[in-house]
Amino acid sequence: MTVSRVLNNHPSIRPGTRQRVLDAIEELNFRPNSAARALATQRNRRIGVLIDASSAYGPSSTLRGIELAAGEEDYSVTSVSVPSEEQGGMQSAVDHLTAQGVDALCVIAPRSSSLATLRQLDIGLPVLAIKAEGDPNFLTTAVDQQQGAILVVDHLAELGHRDILHLAGPLDWFDARARERAFHARIREWKLRERPIVVGDWSADFAYDYAASLKRRPEYTAIFAANDEMALGLIHGFAERGIAVPDELSIVGFDDLPLTAHFLPPLTTVRQDFHLLGTKVVAALISAAEGREVPRRTRLPVELKVRQSSARPRAAS
Repeated sequence: MTVSRVLNNHPSIRPGTRQRVLDAIEELNFRPNSAARALATQRNRRIGVLIDASSAYGPSSTLRGIELAAGEEDYSVTSVSVPSEEQGGMQSAVDHLTAQGVDALCVIAPRSSSLATLRQLDIGLPVLAIKAEGDPNFLTTAVDQQQGAILVVDHLAELGHRDILHLAGPLDWFDARARERAFHARIREWKLRERPIVVGDWSADFAYDYAASLKRRPEYTAIFAANDEMALGLIHGFAERGIAVPDELSIVGFDDLPLTAHFLPPLTTVRQDFHLLGTKVVAALISAAEGREVPRRTRLPVELKVRQSSARPRAAS
């Protein structure tokens, strides 16, 4: 009983007793028996993850963050990818995970349609969705997308930009919609020019084609691209048009991909901490599985990484 309490960080154990148990565990190279512990606690120490659009950087990085955080808590992760176009895919994925004996479920479903389907299912487990907005059906944890867009607008406006284009992601994605709404709200607060957005598909190819196909040089002096891949496509496309970044046009991205510091020019972008996100998700799901109180909504801060792709516009120099 004493060993069990030490392993589970029970507060009633005296420090001296705790240390003697830990010393014995190290000397004997003791490892808890997961099967026995599951019988004792009626939990399998396993988190299920439903992931939509698993090839995209945000969802895949979120899954990796959850896997790392779960391992630190001696939990395993079973994930199932759900093709968005597959009829009945969400139900079969939930059935697969519950058959694995998961204690709680995380949903990395960036599209609103995916969560709409999930709301119709009777899951019977704690469920957490990765989305910045609150949800009446699920716990939610996410990076603060609105704050990221605000940081971008503030940065460009403080440099002197008064005409900024937003190249958005697909607006059926929660993150794209949150960034687009926050962008427009902040533009109005700064009393900057409001122009229609361009809706992309997250890909560098789309952004490259957009930039390369413009009939004339743009009037706007900066672009906020909703992710770094589209920002890279813009830089490439404008370079082929003879439009230099940032001398003639500033570009800011979102995500802080591992290679953004090595773009030409290095990209100003919003950094999301996916490891911290995974830690918060795992902590919330474990607490919910153990019947403890959990905040319904958690938002994590972002950081603007200022590099050479953004500068003062020529008119403001």
